[in-house]
Amino acid sequence: MSTTSTAGITLKTRRPAFNSFIELLSSMRFAIAVLVVIAIAAVIGTVMQQNQPMGNYVNQFGPFWFEVFDKLGLYSVYSAWWFLVLMGTLVTSTTLCIIRNTPKMLRDMRSWRENVREQSLLNFHDKADWNAPLPRAALAQQMLQRLGHAGYQAKLVEKEHATLVTAKRGAGNKFGYMFAHAAIVIICIGGLLDSDIPIRLQEWFLGKTPFTGSGLIANIPAQHRLSTANPTFRANTAIPEGQASNTAIINRADGVLIQELPFTIELKKFNIDFYSTGMPKLFASEVEVRDHASGEKVKAVIEVNKPLIYKGLAVYQSSFEDGGTRLKLKGYPMAGAKPDTFALEGEVGGSTKLNEEYTVEWSGFRPFNVENTATQDARAVTKGEKLEDSFARGLDKQLGSAAKNANNKDLKNVGPSVQYKLRDKTGQAREFQNYMQPVQLEGMPVFLAGVRANPNDPFSYLRIPADDNHTVGEWMRIRAALQQPELRAIAAERYARRATPASGGSDALRGQLQESALRGLTLFSGGGKGGSQAGFMAISRFLEKVPEAEQGKAADIFMKILNGSMWELWQAAREKAGVAPVEGDEVHGRFLQQATNALSDSFLYGAPVFLQLDDYTEVKASVFQVTKSPGKSVVYLGCLFLVLGVFAMFYIRERRLWIWIKDNGEGSSHALMAMSTQRKTLDFHKEFEELKQKLPQPA
Repeated sequence: MSTTSTAGITLKTRRPAFNSFIELLSSMRFAIAVLVVIAIAAVIGTVMQQNQPMGNYVNQFGPFWFEVFDKLGLYSVYSAWWFLVLMGTLVTSTTLCIIRNTPKMLRDMRSWRENVREQSLLNFHDKADWNAPLPRAALAQQMLQRLGHAGYQAKLVEKEHATLVTAKRGAGNKFGYMFAHAAIVIICIGGLLDSDIPIRLQEWFLGKTPFTGSGLIANIPAQHRLSTANPTFRANTAIPEGQASNTAIINRADGVLIQELPFTIELKKFNIDFYSTGMPKLFASEVEVRDHASGEKVKAVIEVNKPLIYKGLAVYQSSFEDGGTRLKLKGYPMAGAKPDTFALEGEVGGSTKLNEEYTVEWSGFRPFNVENTATQDARAVTKGEKLEDSFARGLDKQLGSAAKNANNKDLKNVGPSVQYKLRDKTGQAREFQNYMQPVQLEGMPVFLAGVRANPNDPFSYLRIPADDNHTVGEWMRIRAALQQPELRAIAAERYARRATPASGGSDALRGQLQESALRGLTLFSGGGKGGSQAGFMAISRFLEKVPEAEQGKAADIFMKILNGSMWELWQAAREKAGVAPVEGDEVHGRFLQQATNALSDSFLYGAPVFLQLDDYTEVKASVFQVTKSPGKSVVYLGCLFLVLGVFAMFYIRERRLWIWIKDNGEGSSHALMAMSTQRKTLDFHKEFEELKQKLPQPA
């Protein structure tokens, strides 16, 4: 029997090193090793997000490992030079394996293996012999006929004093090897055709360079543009509703290249539908394509997995984003003693000058947010929990399966939200996410104001209680009053007067209470000595000076005084503004408690203003992926070969059978049968037993 050798092509030249190299390159073991390395690289490319902004990788891995991974090309594995070299090496090695083994296999498929001897057949494991009352020639013809009925190709070979019947079945098994290995070559060639090698060649020889600046696409110079003759590319273009584009962007490691398109895509309308969890269920784009050469106009609807194919280019619905929603916001100072508000406008994707120190960069907008409000313990800024973790206890941000929190779920639309960055003149920025409407938490409506200092960090949330008018106005009034020493003094005096009896002898106690109340308000406002801390943290540091045995009792007394003083501070602020005092009921008591907690957390908010979304005009944009893939058909052909090859290797079993017939005297014959296969299975043994029973039967 012949077997496929794993050795390579052996050349006979006078250069031993070259001979060894060709032998290694054409060997099957080398091809398998290269395939394993490619598989490992593919795993890395799958696990690590590819072609992301470099800043994301710096934040994720740190400066040292960022440089290491960048040198290895792990941020764009499939276009890295070493990956392309591996692909080319695999193609070469596998091709040489095919060239070396295919002729041998074809010869073996055509071969009848008729040079066997009787003695060799006796050494087979699967053999049988019998005597037949037929002459040798008649028995040979009978075996030929019966093997043909069993699906075998058979041939008679006359030997000295004997006749050999040689038969074969399933020789097409060898096509499995040829098709499977050819599939690897074809698929790799298709992958190389769709790789960025043509773009790299244009960068090397035509002077094309990635664009790293900013500005209008129409003003980008020609050295950063690729023509419509570019043989292969994969680019993206984002088009807002009512606008059009005739270019797409190809992301490179150090910038972008502008790909010219042979047509213009205009987005007429973008349609989107959602599940109850807030996840997109369907999004589709109604577009009109205008051909530059012929002027032809084609209308189409592009959906996920339903691309538009036009002039050899495929336009896929990749995703969607904001297309420049126009925002109107109300700003509230978060520092100082003035509660004045101001109006601010912006557009998603743009920026607005806030003052001489800060600029607002509008980064995102969501028209609605479906959240789980079944549990109600959303965390504020000081907790620093991840968005998923904090919302798991409060809102539970819905990012995937509807089975999440299946046992305790109350999905509600909590309204629009806006996301923006506040950047100072030194370039430092913090990112914020604010909800337009209050969310019901712990039985109270609160406004959620998220903040994070790093783009890879989760948002932490400040909870601002909504007042009777469902605004943040009263909380802002208390915040401003807390920064006014005169109002703190009035609040301390009123609290002391209210907390002490009107009978004589209470002046000393009233004075002590007033002093304690004023100290508590001052510490809480950050106006204590040094002023480095505020909120509950400042009070905690103050209470550390009390003997440990008395700290619990002192904390209870101090907090009661602070709560009473905060109530009086609120009423004093309303009186100063000419507003009637609120009723001292449970609702307003809970509001004040929530407001005090939020005031303590607000000192960590890290922004001079709080921006609340007041109104908006939504503009949606569709993100299309435009591809030119000449290798796609080649890959499909390779997949067909792979299926055929795997089917042939696993489901076609090659069997060889020999029957040695010799005269036995008096007109009878003796037959010796032997059978072999490359893979012995239960089916093979069953087939051998059936032939062993049927072939010796008399005619």
